[in-house]
Formats: sequence, C-alpha cells, structure tokens
Amino acid sequence: MTTQFGRLTRGLLAALFASAAPLSTAAAQEATGFMATVDSAVGAVNAVISSVFFYDVMFWDPDHSVPLVVIWLVVASIFLTVRMGFINIRAFKHAIQVTSGKFTDPRAVGDVSHFQALTTALSATVGLGNIAGVAIAVSMGGPGATFWMICAGLLGMTAKFTECTLGQQYRAIGADGNVLGGPMQYLSKGLAEMGMAKFGKFLAVFFAILCIGGSLGGGNSFQVNQSMNALQETVPFFASTPWAYGLLMTVMVGVVIIGGIKRIASVADKIVPLMAGVYVISALTVLFMNFSKIGWAFGEIIRGAFNPDAMYGGFIGVLIVGFQRAAFSNEAGAGSAAIAHSAAKTDYPVREGVVALLEPFIDTVVVCTMTALVIVITGAYNNPEYASLVTGNQGAALTSRAMGEQLPFMPYVLSAAVFLFAFSTMISWSYYGERCWVWLFGPKASMSYRMLFLCFVFLGSIITARNVLDFGDLMILGMAFPNLVGVYLLHGKVKAELDEYWRKYKAGELKTFK
Repeated sequence: MTTQFGRLTRGLLAALFASAAPLSTAAAQEATGFMATVDSAVGAVNAVISSVFFYDVMFWDPDHSVPLVVIWLVVASIFLTVRMGFINIRAFKHAIQVTSGKFTDPRAVGDVSHFQALTTALSATVGLGNIAGVAIAVSMGGPGATFWMICAGLLGMTAKFTECTLGQQYRAIGADGNVLGGPMQYLSKGLAEMGMAKFGKFLAVFFAILCIGGSLGGGNSFQVNQSMNALQETVPFFASTPWAYGLLMTVMVGVVIIGGIKRIASVADKIVPLMAGVYVISALTVLFMNFSKIGWAFGEIIRGAFNPDAMYGGFIGVLIVGFQRAAFSNEAGAGSAAIAHSAAKTDYPVREGVVALLEPFIDTVVVCTMTALVIVITGAYNNPEYASLVTGNQGAALTSRAMGEQLPFMPYVLSAAVFLFAFSTMISWSYYGERCWVWLFGPKASMSYRMLFLCFVFLGSIITARNVLDFGDLMILGMAFPNLVGVYLLHGKVKAELDEYWRKYKAGELKTFK
C-alpha cells in the first residue's frame, strides 16, 4: 500500500521537476571535457538547493514523500482562495469581460492591453510541461491524478489573482517610460510600508536574482535544448547540426525581444492563441475519434482520485501527484506573471488580477486536462510498450505516441506545437529577466541583458550538461519562496481593494467602453 505511494512520489520529484522531457530517445548527450567539469560542479549546487526545495515534510515516514515546495504553494493557494472569498469562481465571468476589453479605458496608463498581458504571461507557462509533465504524472499516479491537478489549477487561480493585483498596486514608471513592476517592487515597497524595509529589500533582491537565473536557464537555454530534442524526431537535420537550430532560435527571439514588451506582447497575443489552438484541436481530434470512451475516462479519473487500489497510500499519492503537476505547470505563486500583468493598462489594480486568474484555468484546467484525457483514453499511461518512456521521463514522447496511434501525422503537428511553445516561453521570460535586471542595475542596462539572453539562446543548442540546464528550472521554482512571503504579508491590501472594487462592480458603477 504505502510502498507503491513512496515509489510514485519519489519518481515524480524527478519527473515533474523537469518542466519538459525530450521526445528523442537518442537526444541525451554526455557532457565531456570542460562541460563535464562545469556540470559536476553545478550538480553539487543543484543537490543542495533540491534538498531544501524538495525537503520531505514527512521525513519520519520512509513510504510517504511530500516536498516542501509543493506544500508551500498549495497551502498558499488554499489560504488565499478562502481569504479572497473564492474570487476565482465569483469573478470568472467578469474576467472574460475584462479580457475582451469591455471595461478597458484606452486612456489608462500602461504598456499593453489586458489581453496582451494575459497572453504574455500564458506564453511563459503554457509550454512543454503541458505535454510532457502531465503524461508522466498520469502514468505514475494513474488517471486520478488528473482530478487533483484540476483542483490545484482552480486554487492556483486565486494565487495568480493576488500576486498580479500586488504587481499593479506597486508598479512604477521607469526613467525610460516603461512600466517596472512585479514582486521586486511590492516586496521592497510594500514591506517598507509595514516597517520591514530591510527584510523587504532582501526578499526583493533575492527574487530578482532567482528570476534572472531562471530566465537565462529554465526560461531560455532549457527550452531551446528540449524543443531541439523534440524536433529531431521529425527534422533529422537538427540532430547532426544542433548549432543551426540555436542560430535559428537566436535570430527569431532577437527580432522580437529587442523591441521590448510592446513587441513581445504583440507577438504573444498571436502565437499563444495559435499554439494553444493547434494543440487543443489535435487533442480534441483524438478525443472525438474516441468519443464513446470520454465518459468512461472521466469515470476512471473520479474512481482513481477517491478509490485507488491502496486506499490511504494511493489516495494521498494521486493527490500529491496532481497538485505537483499543477503547481509546476502554471507557476501560480512564483510571481513571474505579476511582472507581465503590471504593464497592463488599467485604472484598477484588482481588475488586472481578475484577468490573471484565467491563466491557471487555461494552462492547467484546459490544456493539461486535454493531455491527460488523451493519455487515459488511448491507454498509453499503462501500455507496457511505453514503460521505458515513463521510466525515462519522456512524457512528450508518450503523448506523441498516443496521438500517433490515432493519426500518423500527429507527431509532426506536435513537433510544431513544441517549437511554438518553446519560442513563446522564451520571449516572455526574456521580459521577466530584463525587468529584474533593470530593477537591479537601472534602465540603461536593459540592452546588455537582452544581448546576454540571446547568447544563452544559442548556448542552449550546444550545452550537453543536464545539471546546467536543470539549474535554471530550480531558480524558477525558488522564486515562490520570497514571493509568497510578501504575498502572505501584503494580502490584506489586496482584500481591501477587492471588496471596494467588487462593491462598485455589483452596483454597476464601473464604466464600460464596449
């Protein structure tokens, strides 16, 4: 009973920590020479960081493993959902209205529209993890993990709402005329208002350093490396000349990010609907081809969530698996989205928070669930022929095989989606890192960061050191620690403004423009 759970959760610490897995079984390369030395050194650092982030809060029980970072994220989401009066449910309709522009004053201060801020933030979260991580989660945790993944996505909506509202409340207009906002702003300014200036400054600097590291690694080189491995399945040319892929990505990303947030947003608001549409239509095609099994699949999800073979150990197991996948997928609590949403044009900070709560719904409840249903309905999650893909954490390959069984051309469609996912993630993370860089070093340093980012784009295609690539993902995960400390301490300001805004909304006092 409990041994099954222990194996399941320990395996997922590795599978879900990596936000993506390569499609190609031949893609793994061994680091040699200088790179091997660097990889070994970074691996030692990763081990120390992982021992903190993934500290087992149930250390006394060898058969149960509950990572600290998951508890940190989930408890925050539950607390904020209750504290904000289930705004994730109450404001869902209003969020769609605001995103469509119904309440948008064209004269409001900001760099981008509500829709552009939403798509920019989504482009950083909807990515390879939606294809790879979910497939591994369902394979290791069973269909029931999907239920808890959905629950975690719904709870994460309030965490996104709170941090993005704070991003708007404490944003500033930089000397270059661009908006500067996000956790580094509300941690430093907000906590200073509470008499904790030094502590707030420390948390802000800590967050900014983690975000820059995450932007260059997990949001950049890691994406290039993993998407290249995926495309090598259908484009063999990149297997023999990886540098060509790196050069292609460098040029494409450079054309976009040199123009700053306005150009990033204008590209994101076109790519995100396209890439999400391509993937969702692909998944729906498979589901409609197996329409008679959809009801059965949902039944398996419910039964697996509440009545697994080993009741206690299995129940806790699939719950943890589902919550881990959602937490690592939508980044609710990490604070990254607050940087994008702080640039939106709005007269009310709460209004942008309402827009932001749509992200975990789209990312986790919709896109991740689509993947899970495909894996369950096709039976790929327990197909013995794919066991090596599960043990090798090759979730994207598992999804590709599942779809390919139904339609032979699906692997090519998936390769195109993977490319778009990686590209959109990179341009959004370039903005996150650049804003933190500017906060630390001033607006004149902006271009130096963009050049540095482009160097790491190219390096992602030739780096063979896995630990170097994983380090960037650890940085992104670590952002949740300083960010949520500030969110816990400052959530009262969000609650007070939410109550006032909601009163005006229900009374019909908010002006509409469409």
